[in-house]
Amino acid sequence: MSASIALSLSGGGYRATLFHAGALRRLAELGVLDRITHVSAVSGGAIAAGVWADDLRTHPGGDARDRARRIEARILAFCKEKIDTGTIIGGMLNPFKSVNETLIGAYRKHLFRDDPRLDQLPAAPRFTFCATNLATGRQVYLERDGIRDYRVGEHPYVATLCEAVAASSAFPPFLSPMDLVLDPALWRLSSHRRASGFGAPPTLHLTDGGAYDNLGLEPVWMKGYDYVLVSDAGAPYLEDTEVKTDWFSLVNAAMEIATDQSRGLRKRWLISRFNQAPGTPGHARGTYWGIASDVEDYGLADAMPVKHAKSQPLRRIATRLAPFDSGVDERLVNWGYAMADTAMRKWRGDLIAVTAPPPAWPLPAQSLA
Repeated sequence: MSASIALSLSGGGYRATLFHAGALRRLAELGVLDRITHVSAVSGGAIAAGVWADDLRTHPGGDARDRARRIEARILAFCKEKIDTGTIIGGMLNPFKSVNETLIGAYRKHLFRDDPRLDQLPAAPRFTFCATNLATGRQVYLERDGIRDYRVGEHPYVATLCEAVAASSAFPPFLSPMDLVLDPALWRLSSHRRASGFGAPPTLHLTDGGAYDNLGLEPVWMKGYDYVLVSDAGAPYLEDTEVKTDWFSLVNAAMEIATDQSRGLRKRWLISRFNQAPGTPGHARGTYWGIASDVEDYGLADAMPVKHAKSQPLRRIATRLAPFDSGVDERLVNWGYAMADTAMRKWRGDLIAVTAPPPAWPLPAQSLA
């Protein structure tokens, strides 16, 4: 029986989408991409996962490397579109459309033209698009068989791909809440919800999945997968010698600190599981790579050569759904490729195909060497 492999794609706006595109490119070359059984995705990672799922629908079968190149090309083209400010302005100026509808429309216009429902996507791998429920403060899973929030229960509503990606990337405060109106009679309420007396919610008020779990780990950890791979493009908290004390800056800093600590705790928990001796309770197999990691920290003798002057600025890119300066998008793809290559070859050689080619920059004009 083939090993079960789960992959988590973190949030982080276009920065994450492009970083993950590079990681998927290298996973395809290593012979891993088509063996993944479950994909959990958040925000910018949900965009990359959505393109991947849509490509599986429109190009069934075929070579994984060709698939990864198509995914990369679609993501590079899409990340030249200014989605966040365009959506905000469009939602404010158009009296006939909400910000929700404008955001969904932007994904339909620029990425998923025919907007399939999630149950029209291939059954394998299983895709979980993660959002955050503002009512319960917990993660909501949008999948091919419906919607789940363990505090509320399960609902059979099947979202479209645009709805799922929009809900996962509804970055606060301007792109959220993303409201999903559901038939209350169809909820299968959890025991907690029944005991609370709150009843079945007619509307889910959702925000970015990263508000709860920016790594997208919860849908896959401790679920019995043979391997868990994590691609993390979340921005680390950046130290600054000058502290701004206006109210907006203070609130923003507090939110960034809370997010950074939450992600850091999950990351440390995950890596502690990887580091446990095989056979001990809680041991997990897998690997982690992050946009804030350093290639040399992995101690891989033949790792791709990366200059700090080129890689370090990439972790400082703002979390936006807006284009970057020329060349930054391609460098992000290269960085995701290099980090996935380093982590996989260092820790997960048991997954790599013997026919895998040596690493080479996907976009050599923007090499990080």
